[in-house]
Amino acid sequence: MADKTKLAFVRTFGCRANVSDGEKISGMLAALGYGFTRDMNAADLILFNTCAIRENAELKVFGNVGALIHLKRQKPDLLIVVCGCMVQQAHIADKLFKTYPFVNLIFGTHVLHKLPELLREVSQKKRVMNIDDSIHSVIEDLPIRRDTSTHADVPIMYGCDNYCTYCVVPYVRGRERSREPQDVLNEIRGLLRDGYRHITLLGQNVNSYKPSFAELLREIDVLECERGEFRVSFMTSHPKDLTRELIDTIADSKRVSHHLHLPIQSGSNGVLRAMNRGYTVEEYKSIVAYARERIPDISLTTDIIVGFPGESREDFEHTLSLLQDVRFDSAYTFIYSKREGTRAAEMPDTVNDETKSAWFTEMLGVLDGICETVYTRYVGKTLRVLCEGEGRTGQYAYSGRSREGVLVDFDSDDTDIPGKFVNVKIDKALKWAVTGIKE
Repeated sequence: MADKTKLAFVRTFGCRANVSDGEKISGMLAALGYGFTRDMNAADLILFNTCAIRENAELKVFGNVGALIHLKRQKPDLLIVVCGCMVQQAHIADKLFKTYPFVNLIFGTHVLHKLPELLREVSQKKRVMNIDDSIHSVIEDLPIRRDTSTHADVPIMYGCDNYCTYCVVPYVRGRERSREPQDVLNEIRGLLRDGYRHITLLGQNVNSYKPSFAELLREIDVLECERGEFRVSFMTSHPKDLTRELIDTIADSKRVSHHLHLPIQSGSNGVLRAMNRGYTVEEYKSIVAYARERIPDISLTTDIIVGFPGESREDFEHTLSLLQDVRFDSAYTFIYSKREGTRAAEMPDTVNDETKSAWFTEMLGVLDGICETVYTRYVGKTLRVLCEGEGRTGQYAYSGRSREGVLVDFDSDDTDIPGKFVNVKIDKALKWAVTGIKE
């Protein structure tokens, strides 16, 4: 009788870079012979790939790991693995190792490529922790297991050199390292041959890609594709490094998305200085103005942090004013979360949690008012949409995204359209999407 295939349960928390790491983790596990399950009770290996950006993400992981003790008692041979950004912090790794003795393997972001070797070590020692941060090279040719058939994320660089005072990323991801352009281009060529139609380039700050992000986009834009049509997007851009050359490259391209995710974080110059963001509100608005001049249909999204240490009511009102002036398509909004080891964690904080929550609620109200109307500009227009699958509103058969990054729910008499580009006439705007009919 053949040996039963071992099953792995892999759960990733956090950003798209973490998701990309999770795809490599799954690829390595598949190469080791593992199958995959969505049922933890059926798994022979449970792996949590973690996030360190906010405290809530860490608390969620601790809760999920703690709950596994009952399953481990039922299945003593179950392998439990915790990895990723959260674990790269020494104080977190030590807490996991000491508090959860049933966890077999703890490893950080810099040794992800060593997963097969670490699992072999676990088979000998039962428990292993490795958060070595001395590896700074880019590791190519790792196996990747993707769960999507039309969209693929492609990291082009790793790490960050900006050291924003609130952010733990440079400490858990290391300094910036860019992949060679030909390695990126070859990976994208392979994805296009495999039928992927939307490629998202990833980096903590893609604008810092070396030798030139604008040139890389130009080279991707002219790649050949047997089916003729594909789309390229990217995230995340840092405002201080967003050049007019890059905006011109997007404007002149055939395939690059007309969507720019450009985190402002605050509308106050004083807070931006305290955050070490490297730009002013006026410089940010100038970038936005030029982008809208060169790319009239561009959609803009952003990140906002409320309650940064030392932020005053006046500072917060500057943020509200910025939102009204710029009128983003949407915003990812957060209440400041203290991260151990960052400079902001040592800054005096004079605003209590109740006030921060009240400000946050007030800001959401302003954003809701903007979002009530922001998508109405698409009504009556025809958008080119990559169909990604079933509708998300519950009222339409299909869903996809336009070149502007807008979520589009639509109906069609055709049934063979998932994975294809279609024209959709927009008839209605929602706060978070638009709807229409395939032409």
